[in-house]
Amino acid sequence: EKNAHIRLEPASITKIMTAVLALEKGQLSDIVITSNAPLSAEGTRIYLEEGEQLTLEQMLYGMMLNSGNDAAIAIAEHISGSVETFVQMMNEKAREIGAKNTTFVNPNGLSEEGHLTTAYDLALISRYALLNFPKFKEIASTKTIEIPWQGQEWDRQLINLNKLLWNYEGADGIKTGYTSTAGSTLAASATREGWQLISVILKSDSNVSADSMALLDYGFANFEIKDVIEKNTRVSKENVKYGDPVELVVKDGFTTVVEKNSLPITQKIVINTEIKAPISKNETLGQMIFYQGDKKLGSVDLIATDDIKRKIHTYWWFWPLSISMAVYIPFRIMVGIRRYKRHKKRIRYVSYMKRYK
Repeated sequence: EKNAHIRLEPASITKIMTAVLALEKGQLSDIVITSNAPLSAEGTRIYLEEGEQLTLEQMLYGMMLNSGNDAAIAIAEHISGSVETFVQMMNEKAREIGAKNTTFVNPNGLSEEGHLTTAYDLALISRYALLNFPKFKEIASTKTIEIPWQGQEWDRQLINLNKLLWNYEGADGIKTGYTSTAGSTLAASATREGWQLISVILKSDSNVSADSMALLDYGFANFEIKDVIEKNTRVSKENVKYGDPVELVVKDGFTTVVEKNSLPITQKIVINTEIKAPISKNETLGQMIFYQGDKKLGSVDLIATDDIKRKIHTYWWFWPLSISMAVYIPFRIMVGIRRYKRHKKRIRYVSYMKRYK
């Protein structure tokens, strides 16, 4: 990692976010009708014509493989009605993902004042896209595809501009970029032995593909995946005020990437200050926090395995009621005995009177 949080121009890597919103808000079968606006797009294009109709899926291929700036504008207008509204959505989504140092001004990445992000933020956005949209991963890893549009005959076959797809083992994305002020940019990904790495390079004036390969090589050689704990692992048994003890399990498993031969991973259990009944099954009662040295790696929630009911004798009204009942019941018994004795005497008296009439 180097200068991961410096704000720079992303160029066409911007289109990763445009694709995210298209896949999240639209349907691949949507018909996107090209307005006049995309025709004035500068830089790389797929040469859309006004009134031309393509599916959203075809537009996405045109934008991601051939880096069509016109396709990005057409997608933005289709999803939100205007580029301005779409840009607002892009920035809202960036905040949601955690890309706090990103400000988008357009959907295609052409140089414009204030259109800035960081390598770290772009890695977060790329990760979000790859994890949540299988179609995004499919498009980003496609080398070539032919789109039957009515535009330029010679440009119907799209060729992905990402050289890593041809030259790097396991490469499966993501997006290239270039403008004269942004320099060469590249968000790249590769998968080996079941795990995927992402590298992001901004403001490169050298061979950005070679730099990306070197970064990915370093990642695969020096880091590994650690499955720290599995879902539903029992971790503790805690006393419960007003109820029986409760067993806690981890809600979700925890997996992380660590440097090989590095410090061991430790964990700390933090339980809610006071656990009181009643408790519902799956209620969150604490956390397990994972560390490597002083660095916090993450955490998982600890949840109850069962319902825990409150014991009846712990309610505030129980003892006053119990004492009242303790007094009331003997009193009723005594009253009953007295009534019985009086009733018995009366029976004897009546019986005696009848005998001597």
